[in-house]
Amino acid sequence: MLGHNRRVSTAPPDFRCAAASLTDDEPMAGTAPTDVAWLLVEHAGSWGRQAVAESRLPEEVRDFLAGLDGVRVQLIRRHGGVSGPGVRVFAAHLGATARVWTTVLPDVRELFDLDVAALVAGADLDLTPHDAPLWLVCTNGRRDLCCAALGRPVASDLAARWPEATWETTHLGGHRFSGTLLALPTGVALGRLDPQSAVAACHDLEAGRVPVAHSRGRAGLAPRAQVADLHLRRELDLVGTGALTGHRVEGDDVAVSTGDATYVVQVTESLGQPRRQSCADLKTKPAGVYRVVAWVRQER
Repeated sequence: MLGHNRRVSTAPPDFRCAAASLTDDEPMAGTAPTDVAWLLVEHAGSWGRQAVAESRLPEEVRDFLAGLDGVRVQLIRRHGGVSGPGVRVFAAHLGATARVWTTVLPDVRELFDLDVAALVAGADLDLTPHDAPLWLVCTNGRRDLCCAALGRPVASDLAARWPEATWETTHLGGHRFSGTLLALPTGVALGRLDPQSAVAACHDLEAGRVPVAHSRGRAGLAPRAQVADLHLRRELDLVGTGALTGHRVEGDDVAVSTGDATYVVQVTESLGQPRRQSCADLKTKPAGVYRVVAWVRQER
């Protein structure tokens, strides 16, 4: 049966989840993180498999971050390990209207003063609004070998061109789509990047275009909404980051609006064949497979 996990008794020592996923032509649409509230904390120390829990942050800070309800916490660092002075922090609320704030803390314990409830609600924070692009590249090799092997060259080339915008980060999900990147404030999540395609994709994003060929979807949206968004972009040739709005999900139906019409896209979900989700995990499990079965234009 497809819904159970099973352990692979023997596995090739050179197995790489990203290569296997690419060979199988596994769809990326609908695999962006669905989290709405994000907290990015600079920490240049080594990252373990469980990055925050195994970090060298003070114990009380680790406990605080682990206890944040409704907030996804990511550690970030500059490519090359340079950090400071101070601790750079970004807070982001994604979804219909994406917003990003930032500050530099003299001490990481000042995170305790963060208005977590306001971040979750998408209300104003007592931080500096940040409108410039951020390129967050997953490079946590302790979590998955592909993230390090494929992510670090991407981070290197992006940092050479956008030194202020580029950060390495911990687990973004979808190791098998490495190299992976989350772009803020748009929330566009990208996969199967190499240095050349990453630079081209970020140039597109900077110009207000979604690089559809490498897009996994928009973080903060439900998987079906991500799939519907990408489907309409391909079918209608809509590449502008703000070209589609709404993304209302009711069962299998997703209503997405353009400037002059609303489209209802029917997206079904099934389970794919069990597969290894990362290089380090010998267990296999099925992932959701989304398919657009119908779509219709509704005039306003």
